[in-house]
Amino acid sequence: MSLSVPQNGERSDSEPVIELFVKAGSDGESIGNCPFSQRLFMILWLKGVVFNVTTVDLKRKPADLQNLAPGTHPPFITFNGEVKTDVNKIEEFLEDVLCPPKYVKLGARHPESNTAGMDIFAKFSAYVKNSKPDANEALERGLLKTLQKLDEYLRSPLPDEIDHNSIEDVKVSNRRFLDGDEMTLADCNLLPKLHIVKVNLIHTLITFNTHTDYF
Repeated sequence: MSLSVPQNGERSDSEPVIELFVKAGSDGESIGNCPFSQRLFMILWLKGVVFNVTTVDLKRKPADLQNLAPGTHPPFITFNGEVKTDVNKIEEFLEDVLCPPKYVKLGARHPESNTAGMDIFAKFSAYVKNSKPDANEALERGLLKTLQKLDEYLRSPLPDEIDHNSIEDVKVSNRRFLDGDEMTLADCNLLPKLHIVKVNLIHTLITFNTHTDYF
């Protein structure tokens, strides 16, 4: 278990004491490649709350972690000394207690934003873990279909982008993120997964190009 690193500045006496425990990277210290850890990190960061991050090397199975949260693997948080587990429940808890006016609300305004791209990571995992060559083509099509569906959602105007009193027909959305111009919980859930997909695909392409340089 590494030392905690404070995020978002210094905590005032009126703020809660929050510590985020995340899976460590291959070096045992840096933040690991875990979309659920990154999801909680994004939520806390966007809320503007001060929090500490502690990376946990699961290979060493630190005793203090077992004493703090027996049988629990990162990510999880402690909030004023109370352990909170289960990423979905932590998200709901943080949205409830870190609320306006002091902290920003991160809930999406449009329900569809919460489900956009929700099956991309599962489709990608099935594709990269597949050991049957005959199934590759079908799995690739499934992954591309989910990516195209997400692209269509991002391009389609949201209801509040359409002015029904205007003679101009808005056909393409100009928003920056899933639910508008500001990040929401929907982005915190999807972006870390998309990043993993992107990194793995780039690595695959580099490997493929390296192996084909001789042809």
